[in-house]
Amino acid sequence: MSALEHAHDASSAGLLGPTQVRELAERLGVSPTKKLGQNFVIDPNTVRKIVRLAGIESGARVVEVGPGLGSLTLGITEIGADVTAVEIDHRLAAELPATARAMQPDVFADPAHPRLRVVRSDALEVTAGDFPHPPEHLVANLPYNVSVPILMHLLELIPELRSGLVMVQAEVGYRIAAQPGSKEYGSPSAKAAWYGPWRIAGTVSRKIFWPVPGVDSVLVGYERRETPRGSEAERRATFDLVNAAFAQRRKMLRQAVQPVLGNFDRTVAILTAAGIDPQVRAEQLGIDDYVSIARAAANFTE
Repeated sequence: MSALEHAHDASSAGLLGPTQVRELAERLGVSPTKKLGQNFVIDPNTVRKIVRLAGIESGARVVEVGPGLGSLTLGITEIGADVTAVEIDHRLAAELPATARAMQPDVFADPAHPRLRVVRSDALEVTAGDFPHPPEHLVANLPYNVSVPILMHLLELIPELRSGLVMVQAEVGYRIAAQPGSKEYGSPSAKAAWYGPWRIAGTVSRKIFWPVPGVDSVLVGYERRETPRGSEAERRATFDLVNAAFAQRRKMLRQAVQPVLGNFDRTVAILTAAGIDPQVRAEQLGIDDYVSIARAAANFTE
């Protein structure tokens, strides 16, 4: 009996433990790589904690990025949710359905509507067409080296997402959830806030990963705003301002955002019209302030 089959009969039936993860990796010839930011979760208790904190219930539609060998995927399908898993590694993408079928046969009980669907793609390149039934929740152990770009891409791509809980490097997580004025606050903080409020939902021990990473991890979550903060055009204009402001964050705003707003006098006039002190710096402004500047610029006449 293989370790995978044995796990199905164990008390943690349906989820992958350390032995099963290592057996799968060895059989597939997979060595976790820093290039892909791979660290596989090997603790079923942590998996169930993540799913619980994410508030996922039976019947929910979930998108997962970087499912790897399937540890978190199985934690989501275990409670009856549907998962669209986006995986860049062709070996892992091909094996995931087989793993789910061995561990949780009910996932494929209805052949016409299986509760697991795998999209073989770089998460930064997925399109709306990859999600014929748009997911409502994002739950993922994001690859450390590209976690913020992936997060921003999915938030923009899937407006139907109502909530998310992602595991990221602690430093990145605190940046995403940071508030204006704090030392961690930056461009990712302001952009993430466009979609809704973010929070640190918990910490994660390094020991639940294989291989053990050299950094700490946190769970960071959000709930999407009931109504959009602005139009898509306003989002793009606001993000352009955020990028410019934080590219020269040591400078006063009246200097930093000139590449977007124009010459000195025009920039000062727009900032003043938006009710923003031209002498503040990027980290002192919240996302609503940047939205106000974008709208003032759109309505500004010489």
